[in-house]
Amino acid sequence: MAQERALWGLYTQEVGMSKRYVGIDVSRDTLDVHVRPTGEQWQVSNSPRGHVALARRLGGLNPELIVVEATGGLERPVSRALTGAGLPVAVVNPRQTRDFAKSTGRVAKTDALDASDLARYAEVVQPEPRTLADEQTQALAELVSRRRQVVKMAAGEKNRLRVCSGELRAGIEAHLAWLEGAQEELDREIAARVLSDPRWKARAELLMSVPGVGPVLSSTLVACVPELGQVGKKEIAALVGVAPFNRDSGKKRGKRRVSGGRGHVRSVLYMGTVAAVRCNPVLRPFYQKLVGAGKEKKVALTACMRRLIVILNAIAETGTPWDKARVTP
Repeated sequence: MAQERALWGLYTQEVGMSKRYVGIDVSRDTLDVHVRPTGEQWQVSNSPRGHVALARRLGGLNPELIVVEATGGLERPVSRALTGAGLPVAVVNPRQTRDFAKSTGRVAKTDALDASDLARYAEVVQPEPRTLADEQTQALAELVSRRRQVVKMAAGEKNRLRVCSGELRAGIEAHLAWLEGAQEELDREIAARVLSDPRWKARAELLMSVPGVGPVLSSTLVACVPELGQVGKKEIAALVGVAPFNRDSGKKRGKRRVSGGRGHVRSVLYMGTVAAVRCNPVLRPFYQKLVGAGKEKKVALTACMRRLIVILNAIAETGTPWDKARVTP
């Protein structure tokens, strides 16, 4: 009997059954948990007490990886609690996990099934766990996110103002004035937060040494791209969503396109690049060379976005301010 148990232990170790992968489906009030390959599942409250109990139970299982979907911020408290307990947590894009579930033939959708799919995703894909931002950084990221929302609302109101009738004009103008005031207040608050932390201040000043990079782009990178300077140039381009991906099939060679990444960071990087191609002594000739070679302006701008984020990544890595002579033409 002992020999059979030993053989079974060797078998399970060989096929990887000794490793446990956990999926957690997050809702406002509850957390559904599923463990692979044991199939163990349970539910706890999405509350500080539930987080402590979950961390204690998962700590006893010693999981290889825990996967949680990004759920509009609802996932942050539990992810922070589990990471604080020393557990490996990966917060992933829900579109990717849903596509993965569909690829396995899963059509039905419940919280328990979603947790099961997340556990399977953790086991098969094994996304890399990342250190979560601390509360201070998260608060700055929320201010940056709110500023983006206000700017978007203001743009919508400006578009409506062009076509509205006289009766509605006064109300839209009043709302637009309020939004512009809110944006100015957010700009002041973001600047004050960045200046209040020596690390952020030094990082922002370092990034703003690059011609074309202003307070909005630098604060967005500080708050939303903590990996800047800690990963390679291909990784940082993919994180922001400016890495081109092939679209080839058989003899067909499709046009490479960028996709994925952090869209809110990419949109701010785009505006910074528009400024940089006018005044940056490296990016301006690079952009003009691409356009002169027949590239579409949007394609040339995307290439400049990738070049700019790679430059900023190198500056963050070395801690050395902008120096045109150090940048490869």
